[in-house]
Amino acid sequence: MIDIEKELENAKKASIGASKLLINERENVNKILSNEGRDVKLKADVESEKIIKEFLTANSKFPILAEESGANKDLGKSFWVVDPLDGTSNYSRNFPMCCISIALIYEDEIVLGVINDFNQNALYEGTINSSAKLNGLEINVSSIDNQSNATLATGFPARGKFDEDFMIELSTELVRWKKVRMIGSAAMSCAFVASGQFDQYQEKGIYLWDIAAGLCIIKAAGGSYSYKPYRDDQFKVDVIANNNCL
Repeated sequence: MIDIEKELENAKKASIGASKLLINERENVNKILSNEGRDVKLKADVESEKIIKEFLTANSKFPILAEESGANKDLGKSFWVVDPLDGTSNYSRNFPMCCISIALIYEDEIVLGVINDFNQNALYEGTINSSAKLNGLEINVSSIDNQSNATLATGFPARGKFDEDFMIELSTELVRWKKVRMIGSAAMSCAFVASGQFDQYQEKGIYLWDIAAGLCIIKAAGGSYSYKPYRDDQFKVDVIANNNCL
């Protein structure tokens, strides 16, 4: 058996430790290590991930899949999923729309998620056994049930393929919604669906570590989600998550 509450506390503490670095050492860690195509990696990504992995390794038995370093051992059906800084480009430009995202997958199910919006001192959490919360207070998805009145959050994944067919399909989808938001952080987009500020998040070719925690929190807030593998990459998915009314 798994002690979900204990593991949730591990995820929260790991995120808080990393958030202190990202806030207090911003000037030192906001250094570009690589900048290829639409993807940028900072020293902040690497240092934040190091703090999270060290804490989880010391306090939990599960292997870790992390954005920067990949899997630390054979993953099996149960493992942590870590994005040490989702919205790296935003962080690099001092645009406060970025976060730390940590989820636990147990027996192929996302059982808990934590999103630390450290710029706003906002900690989102949710598990399969408990309601979604923001700084300890319960949050819920919206009740909007018509696309013409709803807000969609989406984005362009950093390593996506944006050919003509993709753009035609995307533009056809976007015009169905009242409002569309692209904020540069899939995890924060999910957090805003969970708290009722957005109504649906969807994206093709997004990485599991970007959205795993957010999906769990959305479900804990009364929403729903589905995802499927994207082409040939085992950690890329096509995902739709909403308030369960759309």
